Amino acid sequence: MQGTVDGFSYGIVTPVAAFLMACLGGALGLRCTTRSLRHRESFKAGWLALGSTSIGTGIWTMHFIAMMGFTVEQAPVDYDRPITFASLAVAIVMVGIGIFIVGYRGATALTLVTGGTITGLGVATMHYLGMAGMRLPGRIEYDTLTVALSVVIAVVAATTALWAAVSVHGFLASLGASLVMGVAVSGMHYTAMAAVSVHLHASSAAAAGATTGSMLLPMLIGPAVFLILAAVVVMFDPLLVMGDPDWQRSPVRAPYRPGVPAPRYVPGYGEPANWTARPGGRGSRRSVPRGAHRSQDW
Repeated sequence: MQGTVDGFSYGIVTPVAAFLMACLGGALGLRCTTRSLRHRESFKAGWLALGSTSIGTGIWTMHFIAMMGFTVEQAPVDYDRPITFASLAVAIVMVGIGIFIVGYRGATALTLVTGGTITGLGVATMHYLGMAGMRLPGRIEYDTLTVALSVVIAVVAATTALWAAVSVHGFLASLGASLVMGVAVSGMHYTAMAAVSVHLHASSAAAAGATTGSMLLPMLIGPAVFLILAAVVVMFDPLLVMGDPDWQRSPVRAPYRPGVPAPRYVPGYGEPANWTARPGGRGSRRSVPRGAHRSQDW
């Protein structure tokens, strides 16, 4: 028996909420990736890990918020919890692989294509693994061409997102890139859902019970809280939110000289740090770049 599928049982509410979560995860991931690339002396691996976790969590949350609106008229729908959370792990790991490739190998055409392909396949794998965790009295079938199109959309969207992370400067530009990423990820999801058809067992009958939303909502609380905390981290890092021109210069530290005491002067925020000490001991003066603050001799 053919099941009647409805992907918008809550109307426009679930698509809009899913889109916003995809944008939030994308924005956090792009800014964290940009932070790691622009400020190389910072904790690079930590920012890349936070970025990949934000993107993976945002995409996973987007998927299951959208699935809250998915119903089959003739049968109840449930989800296998281990498989559902396994799809979250797959999304984070494969997105992380793509981001770390670009973060450590540079933004060459090869790394962008490689990282984007891995990330896009991770997004698609997350989607279809999450669908595999769906439980209903019947079977789910897919249209092959539509599935292939959804995978292509995922790969293109992921590659574009990685390119934006290394090419787009400024907070507003990154915000615009995250909106584009949200549109692409949402488009991939609903393209993939257009490939779905449900065939119910002849003996199945609709059963009263918990709605899909009430089953999925508790599983979404943890990832949603993580995204909020990640947003707090971003908000309290002014270099990450607004950017800082100091990434364009390469500070040169004074070479170590045996017997010469360490200088007492520490350049303030925004001052060049490429001064050098003249030989001559305690009576010597330091040479500092023109316009920089000069302290007294030590």
